[in-house]
Amino acid sequence: MRFSNEFFVRVIGAIIVAVGAGYLGVSLANLLDLPQQKAAYVLVFGLLGFLAGLILTPIFTVRPLRKVRNSLVGMTSERLIAIIGGIFLGLIAASLLTLPLSTLPNPFRQIVPLVSAIILVYLSVVVLTLRQNDLRSTLSFLRSDKRQPEPHQPSDDAVVLLDTSVIIDGRISDICKTGFIRSTLLVPNFVLLELQHIADSSDPLRRNRGRRGMDVLRFLQQDCPIPIRFTDMDVTEVRDVDSKLVALARELNCPIMTNDYNLNRVAELQGVLVLNINELANAVKAVFLPGEELSVKIVQEGREVGQGVAYLDDGTMVVIEDGENYLHDTIGVVVTKVLQTTAGRMIFARPETTTSNG
Repeated sequence: MRFSNEFFVRVIGAIIVAVGAGYLGVSLANLLDLPQQKAAYVLVFGLLGFLAGLILTPIFTVRPLRKVRNSLVGMTSERLIAIIGGIFLGLIAASLLTLPLSTLPNPFRQIVPLVSAIILVYLSVVVLTLRQNDLRSTLSFLRSDKRQPEPHQPSDDAVVLLDTSVIIDGRISDICKTGFIRSTLLVPNFVLLELQHIADSSDPLRRNRGRRGMDVLRFLQQDCPIPIRFTDMDVTEVRDVDSKLVALARELNCPIMTNDYNLNRVAELQGVLVLNINELANAVKAVFLPGEELSVKIVQEGREVGQGVAYLDDGTMVVIEDGENYLHDTIGVVVTKVLQTTAGRMIFARPETTTSNG
C-alpha cells in the first residue's frame, strides 16, 4: 500500500498538535489546581489535538503550498521578477522608516512599523506587477550585448498542457518544428501514466498507438526546438484524466491542446482555452470556390447513385456527380459547392467535358 505525501503530512501535523494540546492540558490542570486529573486532561486534550491536526494540517500546509507551486509553474519570468523585486523594495522602504517610527509612544512603536512594512511591500509588488512590461523593456535596453533574438526562441509567457490524444496523433511534432507554437509544452504525469497503460495494452491496435505516443514524446524531448516539461502536479479531488486536465488548466490559467471532441467541449464550458489540432488542420486547408477546376482520382463510389468519391492531399473529401463511370481514373472536375461541417470540409464537383485517364 502506497501512502501519499499528504497522508504523512497529516500524521506529522497531528502528532505535533497533539503534543501541543497535551502541554495545554497540563497547564490548564495546573491552573485549575487539579493535579489528580492532570493525566485525564492530557489524554483528552491530546486526542482532540490529534484529531484536529489530522483534519486541519493539509488545509494550512499542503493545499496552500500546492496552489503556490501551481501558480509559480504558470507564472511568467517577468511577473516572478516583479514580485521578488517588489518585496525587496518594500522591505528596504520599511527599514528606512523603522528608525523614525520607533520614536512613537507605546504601543504604536511596535505596531506601526510592522503595519507600514506590510503596506509598503504590498504596494511595491502591485506597482511592479502592473508595470512588468515596462520592466522587461528596461531590462532589454540595459543589456550590453544588444544581440538579435535567435529564431525559434520559445516564449516563457505561458505553458500549454498536452493531453493523450494529441500526443498519440503525432502532428504536434511537425507543428512545433514550424515555429507556430511559442510556449513551453507541459505534460502532467497522469497523462504520461495513461499513455503507458495504452502502450502496455493487450490490444495490438491500442498498444501501437501508445508506443507511437511514446516515440512522439521522445522526439519532443530530444529534437524539438520547443521545450517540453513533465510535471507531477495533480488534482487529487478528481480521478478522470480529462477532468484532471481541465482543473489543472484552470489552476495554471493555460490552454489545453487536444484532439478529443468531448474534452474540447467540457473545457470550453468551464472557460478553458482549447487548441484543437483538427480545427487547425481544417483552417489551413486550401480554399476552393465554385467554378474552380481540380484534378482528382476517383477511388470509390459515393452514397448516391452515380456519385464518385475522391480525396485531396490534405484528406478533404470530393464528391463528384456522375463520377461513378470514372472509377480509378484521374479526371478534371469543376467545383460546384463547398460544405463546411464539424467533421471537416467537403467539396462537391462535376466532371469537366474533357477527362484524362490515370
